[in-house]
Amino acid sequence: MKRLAILAILLCCVAGAVRGLERFPPPDFESGYKLPLTTTPVPRSDLMEGIDLAVLVLALAAASYFALKRRSRRALFIVMLGSLVYFGFYRKGCVCAIGAIQNVTLALFDSGYAIPLTVVGFFVAPLAATLLFGRTFCASVCPLGAIQDVVIVKPVKVPAWLEHGLGLLAYIYLGLAVLFAATGSAFLLCEYDPFVAFFRRTGTLPMLALGVGFLVLGVFVGRPYCRFFCPYGALVRVLSRISWLHARITPAECIQCRLCEETCPFGAIRKPALGLAEPERAEGRKRLAALVVLVPVLVAMGGLLGARLSPVMARMHATVRLADRMQLEESGEVTDTAEAADAFRATGRPVQELYDEAAAIGRRFGRGGWAFGGWVGLVVGVKLVHLSIRRRRTDWEPDRAACVSCGRCFKYCPVELKPRPPV
Repeated sequence: MKRLAILAILLCCVAGAVRGLERFPPPDFESGYKLPLTTTPVPRSDLMEGIDLAVLVLALAAASYFALKRRSRRALFIVMLGSLVYFGFYRKGCVCAIGAIQNVTLALFDSGYAIPLTVVGFFVAPLAATLLFGRTFCASVCPLGAIQDVVIVKPVKVPAWLEHGLGLLAYIYLGLAVLFAATGSAFLLCEYDPFVAFFRRTGTLPMLALGVGFLVLGVFVGRPYCRFFCPYGALVRVLSRISWLHARITPAECIQCRLCEETCPFGAIRKPALGLAEPERAEGRKRLAALVVLVPVLVAMGGLLGARLSPVMARMHATVRLADRMQLEESGEVTDTAEAADAFRATGRPVQELYDEAAAIGRRFGRGGWAFGGWVGLVVGVKLVHLSIRRRRTDWEPDRAACVSCGRCFKYCPVELKPRPPV
């Protein structure tokens, strides 16, 4: 009944988002007029932003306590619903740790951009919590994770090869988001947030359809956006591997009943693995050495491909698009004029000045293309190296990177009711 009530609430949000779509399209003026963008949500005072940050810290502390100390799935679920209501529907999904990646990037590459301290806090606090306690932010605090978690009804197991392959997409998306934010081109993570239409109860039809698609998929695949696309999830996956503490499947000795593996919807439980025989170990060392040598090759190849694609990616920047349009109009290749081109001419600025500015942006994308391509090559290389390493395990253990500390396995563990040592 609890899940049915939650699904009913989500359906109401979908209906509200549909009602929020423009019932009548704006007039198609010949001048190419576009409706001005408005700021959503409305800016808040410093005091209210401080309250938002305080709520985030308290939610992180509560989630960490309930995951590591109390080991309570019910308490984690309550915190998750509270975070969904507050950070999702009340704060309309902004500010969020995921989108803060772009603000931090822009602040690092543009000295003229003043980043709010609250945004820095939203970016840093979950990373610090991950270093201390694992992915408790993902467990109960992130509204994007929460809205997917409540719709999990009949999860299926994703094959390991597909899980590893799709997992690379989050790192590629992270690289693109950093590239476009660093060049001042776009905030991709905010523009293509799949759930913002629900949180704000308004939005475009394509974005609403994207969010619905993720939620429908999430009924059968646990948290698909978190696992395969979330760029902030890529960051916390890395940090969670080296976290000081992490949620455990069982509070005491594992009896290897495998109930935890059956109940985990995220494929985050690793089964026991025996050591390899000496011939296999020797073959594994050779394979590992070859892959380590391959990593710089992949980085170089990726950098070269990224540089080749930089002119295409540069067109994401409005100045580059305007310069291309102006060049077409000045050369007579098009007969009509665009509104943006007319607006530029009205400023009285020389066209060459626009071309020079676009060329400078293009050079920045050239360097950024090398960095982005190298990053993709590095991610692929490190993944291959990681998969080639065999670790010996005697018990069923959570994968520190993949486990979101949701606590589902707690109540299924037969050892859970026995006295347990403090964390």
